[in-house]
Amino acid sequence: MKKLLIVDDEVDIVASIQYVLNGEGFSTLIAHDGLKAMQLYEAERPDLVILDLMMPGIDGLEVCRRIRSGDKRTPILMLTARTSEIDTVVGLELGANDYIAKPVRLRELVARVKAHLRETPQVQETAKGIKLGDLFIDMESRTVSVADKPVELTFKEFELLLAMARQPNRVFSRDQLFAQVWGSDFLGESRTVDVHIRYLREKLEANPSQPKHILTVRGVGYRLVWD
Repeated sequence: MKKLLIVDDEVDIVASIQYVLNGEGFSTLIAHDGLKAMQLYEAERPDLVILDLMMPGIDGLEVCRRIRSGDKRTPILMLTARTSEIDTVVGLELGANDYIAKPVRLRELVARVKAHLRETPQVQETAKGIKLGDLFIDMESRTVSVADKPVELTFKEFELLLAMARQPNRVFSRDQLFAQVWGSDFLGESRTVDVHIRYLREKLEANPSQPKHILTVRGVGYRLVWD
């Protein structure tokens, strides 16, 4: 049974989330402040953390930072108000995997939790390449194929796809992708990412105007979904 840590200072929200997740067969731990959250995390090592950003004392950003200082793998889903895009981006930069806007839509939350918990076994990474569903990225030859059909990508398109494919379903901010692919010393701007995302969609999506794999997370960035 997967163990989830729910952290929020709003008792009613925590109770609702716990009720739904318990009904889905998950074991849940509860914390209403950042200090208790870190104590439970250290003692129980949950499989996933649902973390509110705005809390008294140690806030969600600091909890995220502390977890990520020694744990790069446990999924962290942030809960955030719709107006706090800056905090959302900062949270993603600190290593959060995803964010859920408040008021929380519980069905969406359950779907996101399940997606992140099944994320790791879907990715098959070897020295040769990455296989994700019918997508294969060959790192030796720097080639890409979908359903065994080759797809021709430029150098930057390849690097952008590779960055997202290594952590499927994770939300990446534009700045994160820009830094990984172009480097922090590159004289350009993060909107360059949008242009290359459009190129990738034209080459990889059956309908680029309604993408199913390279998805936009409004106000933040992008995520790769490939089952």
